[in-house]
Amino acid sequence: MRKPFPDGHAPFTDTLTPGVPLDQIGQTLASFYDDLISEGVPAHLASLVRRVRETKPEASTAAGPAERALCGGPGGNLAIVVEDDDSIRHLAETLLEETQLEVVGCASAEEALTVLQRRGGEVALVFADVRLAGEMNGLQLVRAIATLWPRARLVVTSGQRVQRPDLPQEAVFIAKPWRPVDVLVEAERAAREPAPPIA
Repeated sequence: MRKPFPDGHAPFTDTLTPGVPLDQIGQTLASFYDDLISEGVPAHLASLVRRVRETKPEASTAAGPAERALCGGPGGNLAIVVEDDDSIRHLAETLLEETQLEVVGCASAEEALTVLQRRGGEVALVFADVRLAGEMNGLQLVRAIATLWPRARLVVTSGQRVQRPDLPQEAVFIAKPWRPVDVLVEAERAAREPAPPIA
């Protein structure tokens, strides 16, 4: 049985690491946040870290219908498509909807981080273009995801060449124009292969 906080509330937990209070996750993130910044992750991550640290139990009960839908249930398989070109994003979404994964499309890294903040523990696949709307690009996004949500399978795409050192070790690169079969193969791996253990 979990011990309540001094104010009587039970610790609020997240699906990222079941049973671990969010304030403890926030403290851990804050402890290596400076290192992330030095590696090129932009200040947008600071806002995400602050929100994780400041999450209160009341926040989930006060959420509106749209926010409750976004939160989803535990244990789902979620794919996030991050692409600022509407037609390409819709094509990728339609393709991934034919798999076992639930699909959410985002035009920017900032939108994707909002989804990840609420449903990070459910994310099986992130399919992200390098060039995105907003201030954060796809490489910065996948580096943040590799650190904060290490169980997600990362697939990066671009019409430009991307150097291997620019990608997280776990990420897969697919050049544009990508073939549907290549995307489907990665989706099947994300849905069927066990998630890597959290170190």
